[in-house]
Amino acid sequence: MRSVMAPQGDATAADTASRTLVLGVDAGRRVVQCGPNAASVLGRAPAEVIGCSAAELVVDEAKADLEVLLEGLAAGQERSGALTLRRADGTTTEAVVTAQPLVGGDSPDAPAGLLFVRVALPPSERYQDPALMRRALMDDPLARFGASLDLDQAARGLVDVIVPHFCTTASVLVLESLVAADEVHEETGAAVLRRIAVTSDDDNPKWTATFPVGEVLVYPEGTPYRQVLQTMQPVHLPLVDAQTAKDIARRWRRGPVGDLLTGVSMVLLPLVAKDTMLGFIACTRVPGFRRFDAYDVEIGMEFASRAAIVIDNARRYSRERATALALQRSLLPNRLSAPSSVEVRHRYLPGSKLVEVGGDWYESIALPGARVALIVGDVAGHGVRAAVTMGRLRTALHTLANLELPPADALHVMHELMIELGEQEPHFATCVYAVYDATTGTIEVASAGHLPPLLARPDGSSEYLKVPPAPPLGVAGGATIESREFTVEDGSVFVIYTDGLVENRGTDIDDGLARLRGVFGPGTAERPMEDLAKATLAGVYADHHRDDIAVLIARLRRLPPERFASWTLPSDPAAVRRARGLVRSRLAIWDLDELSYTTELLASELITNALRYARSGPIELRLLLERTLVLEVMDRSAALPRLRHAADDDENGRGLLVVSQLAHRWGSRRTAAGKVVWCEQIVPGVDPDPYETVDTWPGENHHRE
Repeated sequence: MRSVMAPQGDATAADTASRTLVLGVDAGRRVVQCGPNAASVLGRAPAEVIGCSAAELVVDEAKADLEVLLEGLAAGQERSGALTLRRADGTTTEAVVTAQPLVGGDSPDAPAGLLFVRVALPPSERYQDPALMRRALMDDPLARFGASLDLDQAARGLVDVIVPHFCTTASVLVLESLVAADEVHEETGAAVLRRIAVTSDDDNPKWTATFPVGEVLVYPEGTPYRQVLQTMQPVHLPLVDAQTAKDIARRWRRGPVGDLLTGVSMVLLPLVAKDTMLGFIACTRVPGFRRFDAYDVEIGMEFASRAAIVIDNARRYSRERATALALQRSLLPNRLSAPSSVEVRHRYLPGSKLVEVGGDWYESIALPGARVALIVGDVAGHGVRAAVTMGRLRTALHTLANLELPPADALHVMHELMIELGEQEPHFATCVYAVYDATTGTIEVASAGHLPPLLARPDGSSEYLKVPPAPPLGVAGGATIESREFTVEDGSVFVIYTDGLVENRGTDIDDGLARLRGVFGPGTAERPMEDLAKATLAGVYADHHRDDIAVLIARLRRLPPERFASWTLPSDPAAVRRARGLVRSRLAIWDLDELSYTTELLASELITNALRYARSGPIELRLLLERTLVLEVMDRSAALPRLRHAADDDENGRGLLVVSQLAHRWGSRRTAAGKVVWCEQIVPGVDPDPYETVDTWPGENHHRE
């Protein structure tokens, strides 16, 4: 009944698991005043205690420690210590004793100080005062762990509050769908659960061993755990006898459960928020403690209803965050590729820990002919909307790169796409697009409203490359997008980045550019790429108002001359025979005779195709041994070949079909003088796709220092 419970405001602040006796001691170390609960603490009536020496209350070994406390009374100091008390029946008990001096007592019989003697409650008397139990559960502790939006942290805080104030052992189980961040649907008693927190105050390791944290399980039919899930109501077992405990263990097929639950008192508190079952709290009191009664269940359900709100908030936050991160993972590249002579590193750092998605992206795409496309872009804005736009642009730009459009042409197509997207929702983006050719040592760069790339040379000098300016993608009007070609020394480091790396509210952008240039100063050629990547982000973590940051760093080296060869052939049918001999000789030098027949056949078909459609001008044949064997044929015709199926009576049209069947991949691209048709074959024993895999979410792994 409610009438037996003291109002919350009348509850003392004392620890619910202890009892305190107050004694008044005079200057002669004698007890002159005594609290009424001396019998429960010392086993003596108050009248027996008054008048005796304080030293008589402790064992002989504790007398010296007590004297130290009493000396503090004369010195006006408060002192505390752990002492062993002697009870009237000859037994002893441990206590925490605090000596507190008093002033103003003129009478000889007035106490010179107070002794606060605190002893632990015997098990049978714990959980006696419902007012104290309610206060311990509902006040500050609930607000403290309720502030967490992390599901595991909230659960750990929950069990740390409920033990020891409500029970001796507790565990929190939630639906597995909550942990997996899936939408919660109406669940039955057969729901899959995960135990996310367990604690015990009886120092028995069997509890955590038998009920391990992280376990995923379905409780069997006929157990109280299944009942609480089916009814969404508390399950109260005042006493679990040996037979009941053994039956639960048998149904669960977990023998140690029977031993642990024998003789305990148990209550299972459902966690229900907005009519949705989230899980439950399993609470037990081991033998020797007061058993749960109906009033305890009422207090526990009040706590569980508030705890369910905390768990629900945490699971909603976890689900939304997981959804946003899954979106960003799907939009950013999970692997980077480059020629074997080019080494690439990247970093991605979200601007906010709360919203770890944004519009920055990076790409490194290996292209045929020992070339690589290096791209960094930045969609204006933050959050999911910017990330969605970024995903569209990145997908389109990846397609354009594989079509081998020159950087300026690719950005122009992107600009038209952004204009079209802007009709639905205005937005714009900046982007820098570079293509490095490892056979010539040149890099072609185009930029749309982006900050200039940084090139650090092997001699220690560095500069920001002057690329023809152009407005951001999606901004109508302004200059056209143009590219510029630069010759790069072997071992140079090429850095492209988003503005979040060099801009912040407190400094000028020129200071940020100078800082970045200083990172890639003298000694850059000898420093490991991983060290350079870490140094690039050094100092940005403390800025909590920063923008998203994406950085792509590439150490550019040419392909060794012995790994490629080129020949100029006349526009004459004899060029086919000449090409076959050149290919055969070069493959013999590379110990690739096993590929000779196929490569000769591919060279014959591509050169025949060039003779048929180019009609005039020389033909260039090039062979590259990279991670694959690449064969390229360049002619003066701008018309790109198209694969088609020839009719039975056609005399021509089957050459490219043969190429597509024999080659691992094939394609074509336009050049300033005409076009290149290429095909590649897999080299035995060499992985054709040596990607740098991004195994973890960049926002977690790539802002390590």
